[in-house]
Amino acid sequence: MLLGVADRLAQRRPELIAIMAHEAVKTIAEGNPEVSEAIDFARYYAERIAELDERDGAEFEPLGVVAVVPPWNFPLAIPAGGVLAALAASNSVVLKPAPETPRTAFAIAQACWDAGVPRTTLRYVRCADSTVGEHLVAHDGIDGIILTGSLETAELFRSIAPATPLFAETSGKNAMVVMPDADLDLAVADIVHSAFGHAGQKCSAASLAICVGSVATSERFRRQLVDATRSLIVATSDRPEAVMGPLIDAPIPKLRRALTQLEAGQRWLLQPRLIDPATNLWTPGIIDGVQPGSWFHRTECFGPVLGLIAVRDLDEAIGVQNAVPYGLTGGIHTLDPAHVQRWLERVEVGNAYVNRAVTGAVVGRQPFGGWKRSVIGPGAKAGGPNYVAQLGRWRPMRDPEQGEELSPRVAALIRSLASELEPVERVSLERAARSDARAWRTEFAAVHDPSGLFCESNEFRYHPLPTIVVRIAAGARPVDVARVLAAAMLVDAPLHLSTAPDYVGPLGRVARRDENAEDFVEWAQRAVPNRVRMLGDEPALRTGLPPATFLDDRPPLGDGRIELLCYLREQTVSRTRHRFGNLVSSARSPNDD
Repeated sequence: MLLGVADRLAQRRPELIAIMAHEAVKTIAEGNPEVSEAIDFARYYAERIAELDERDGAEFEPLGVVAVVPPWNFPLAIPAGGVLAALAASNSVVLKPAPETPRTAFAIAQACWDAGVPRTTLRYVRCADSTVGEHLVAHDGIDGIILTGSLETAELFRSIAPATPLFAETSGKNAMVVMPDADLDLAVADIVHSAFGHAGQKCSAASLAICVGSVATSERFRRQLVDATRSLIVATSDRPEAVMGPLIDAPIPKLRRALTQLEAGQRWLLQPRLIDPATNLWTPGIIDGVQPGSWFHRTECFGPVLGLIAVRDLDEAIGVQNAVPYGLTGGIHTLDPAHVQRWLERVEVGNAYVNRAVTGAVVGRQPFGGWKRSVIGPGAKAGGPNYVAQLGRWRPMRDPEQGEELSPRVAALIRSLASELEPVERVSLERAARSDARAWRTEFAAVHDPSGLFCESNEFRYHPLPTIVVRIAAGARPVDVARVLAAAMLVDAPLHLSTAPDYVGPLGRVARRDENAEDFVEWAQRAVPNRVRMLGDEPALRTGLPPATFLDDRPPLGDGRIELLCYLREQTVSRTRHRFGNLVSSARSPNDD
């Protein structure tokens, strides 16, 4: 059926572009690729369905009823992605459109129904965001929520539906680093495209350009940046020549401040102007002299304003880029492979771009999703290999049958725990660890580039969480604790292990911190970890953790391909490997060796 949805969307392309131009004030240049993205979601998620039956020792169960709550800025592709992924995982779906773009979202529902999805399986519910929308989100008949929106909206959903699994892609404050050795012509073109496409109304849009060394004082760079921005054709979305269209509504206070006010030490390189109040048509703006730590540096404004920050070197640039609470997209322009490597080792973003724009992720090629407070939930990327599989529950069916030799550290851990487990539990633990080893070698330690393009590389890879936070309640099963310790040791990330004072069970030589649930919640409120792995059950954690913290209470599994995802986060690295059509040998992918 999902392939039938793709066909119906393709047949309606001109109509869908027109609907988006009317409702979402999207230009033709922005609307056309969005139709393609929705089609790609249908085809890609259809391919993922078979993978739900191919796990070793685990069985997939759908969540039940999933509410899909999309935004207005990508009114076709994002609701399509949420709806189709939930359907691919065999869930029923309630689609609640953004109030600004109901007709576009309805086109997704209609395409699904026309392709054979029963209306009892997919419901389209148009309602206001306030009381009625909150009632829908909090309803006990909803078993999961897919949200794309602001961090504030995600925190609201967590507060009114704390027990409902939330899969949220949230805010971004995205920066592009420009090194002195960059091709400034290409850097300017990519910055302007990233900052002002769809009038900056993208969570992935570039809001900051971090100018390193001589770039910070380069009159040529500033002149080209201003000239390129001024050359954009700013017009209403019904005009085919429009490059930048209007805002969808009057600016909210944060955006109005960015469009109209300067902070100390700042100046306008290009001051925004309101062309037409009736259509909210603004010209783009560029602020020079943005200071690290300032309001504009750290605040998502969601509109056509770009700020320039001057720094001395690459290390300072990375520090400035990482010093925001979000980690969605980020880019660097440099012709030095050593600079690229250093940046990639330290930058804290889910989608990293080298010598190209930081918007326009393609399904399958550049799976999309962020780090830090740009994501709430398990963290699988939309349009990536793990997204459909997270929209359900995995149940152990039997011990894994496939595995590999254990690392010496994991083998030593299992030996140290052996005396504290039953014989059957020791066998299960060793088989699970062998499954981990196989999954680590074949999937998680590898760099994947399924697109295989010669002109750009699109590497999909995994990183350990900065800290693996595990909370062990008094009633946790010893074998589950041992399972999590073995997986965490293989991932080899710092471990914050908190145990209830009355917990008795296997820990080997792993350092532990005994504390009651209230003390752990107090710590979490200060530290705001991205995820907490809970073994056993403590009601205080379900209601007391920060809204931005994902409480992972899923039972540990023996299948390493599923279990290790609990301790990892995904990253896409997209690199342009040519200059003006000529391949750049220094930008070769690791897979070329």
